[in-house]
Amino acid sequence: MADALARRLGTRDAVALGLGSMLGAGVFAAFAPAARAAGTGLLAGLVLAFGVAYCNAVSSAELAAEYPTSGGTYIYGRERLGPWPGFVAGWGFVAGKTASCAAMALTFAAYAAPGFERPVAVAAVVAVAAVNYRGVTRTARLTLGLLAVTLVVLAVAVVGTAGVPSFDPDLIRPAGILQSAGLLFFAFAGYARIATMGEEVRDPRRTIPRAIRLALAIAAVVYTAVGIGLLSTLGPARLAASAAPLADAVRAGGWDWAVPLVRIGAATASLGALLALVAGVGRTALAMARHRDLPGWLDAVHPRFRVPHRAEVAIAAVVVVLVSTVDLRGAIGFSSFGVLVYYLIANLSAWSLRRAVRPVVGAIGCAVLAATLPWLSVLCGLALFGVGLAYRWARRARAGATPPGPDGAVS
Repeated sequence: MADALARRLGTRDAVALGLGSMLGAGVFAAFAPAARAAGTGLLAGLVLAFGVAYCNAVSSAELAAEYPTSGGTYIYGRERLGPWPGFVAGWGFVAGKTASCAAMALTFAAYAAPGFERPVAVAAVVAVAAVNYRGVTRTARLTLGLLAVTLVVLAVAVVGTAGVPSFDPDLIRPAGILQSAGLLFFAFAGYARIATMGEEVRDPRRTIPRAIRLALAIAAVVYTAVGIGLLSTLGPARLAASAAPLADAVRAGGWDWAVPLVRIGAATASLGALLALVAGVGRTALAMARHRDLPGWLDAVHPRFRVPHRAEVAIAAVVVVLVSTVDLRGAIGFSSFGVLVYYLIANLSAWSLRRAVRPVVGAIGCAVLAATLPWLSVLCGLALFGVGLAYRWARRARAGATPPGPDGAVS
């Protein structure tokens, strides 16, 4: 196919893209709000978040092997449940993760150039878009290099904060455990990037399931070690109030020399996450444009570099506008809501593929965690989906009689 993407990614590349997304966001951003919600109980929230993420990951792996094309749950929802559920998944992913891109760009700039956040964030977005434009193998190689730096820094931070956290019942807030799980789910959501790039993975039926499971397992080990270290060094109250938890923790552990290293790691991780996020959102936007759920001019693949260049440039342009005008570093809850809805549809799609208990558990888990997020995040998320559904309805109304989709179903 002339407009098909090239299959250039192996298992290592796919794992790097997934881990680059996960370790870039949650490890430096999600623990403080989780501690505010649950105190020491955030460790229980982390276990719950991992459980839901595991169900989602297995469902995504099964679906990606069945439908090895770009778009992730947008495609799975269309194929298994119908065009409208597929649209809801795609819209939630594109809108929520575009906000996450802006948050990651601002986080990178805050660590790399304090006081010059907005211009540096814009420069980072432009640089990332340029790398992605040149092809997915360059994206994977740079992500792998940034990920290596991040893992070294996290290893230093974990050693510098090693200890046993206090489990004083007075420091645990049971009512906030579910909310902390919803917030920490944000940290695990990066494996979606592997599935959205299914059209560019070699031997997808074997590579995608393996890469998703490996990336999730490594992230779970890293987050558990970091969470224990933060609680043992700072305690839940100081962790909840910290704007830079890892830097504060290594300082409190007497490793002042490591604070600049942590800042470098945070900047590197955020840049790696931004790189993988823009790539993943661009592929979902391409899939939606192919089905005319987004403007048709986004349906283009570069003849030389075999990337969705118009979709990626459009996403980067929106992110530049956002980082220039709005502070979106508080977008964790908003992004979590969109991604939880995305995975709710993924689990329902997997259940329609194979009637099993696990996707039902995953779907219920997604719904419960989404409902327990901060109320403002839930309201903003519902408003976002309302706008998206109105957009699709208006687009279909303007088109008159809707044409059949690729599977023969009416869109």
